[in-house]
Amino acid sequence: MKKVVYILLGLVFGVIMYKSEAASWFRIYEMFRFESFHMYGIIGTALVFGILFIQLIKRFNIKTFDGEPIIIEDKDKSISRYLIGGIIFGLGWALAGACPGPIFVLVGAGFVPIIILLLSAVLGTFVYGLLKDKLPH
Repeated sequence: MKKVVYILLGLVFGVIMYKSEAASWFRIYEMFRFESFHMYGIIGTALVFGILFIQLIKRFNIKTFDGEPIIIEDKDKSISRYLIGGIIFGLGWALAGACPGPIFVLVGAGFVPIIILLLSAVLGTFVYGLLKDKLPH
């Protein structure tokens, strides 16, 4: 039953991403050219809700569906890992026109060429898994 809930939540998320045009290459292009507030509004709203929900989880000790406590560990504050990761993520986003979440939305919407992007993202994740221990922490 839990898997059905996850699938339904994913479908709702995908519909929202598609209908809000957050998966649109043109909207992303407008954002990077500072021509439209649309994407900044979506990202800002997600940020506010993310902060709110994390605080609620911490303050009220909210548990998972399985009843296990949610543990949010402190992040490593090393600047180099975020700088390098941000550059790689940003370059990938700029080249592909989509960050990882909208890739699935675009495949679901029938944009067939995005399948190449999805396969490349999976391959990149696999290679990262192989090299993870050799990268700076």
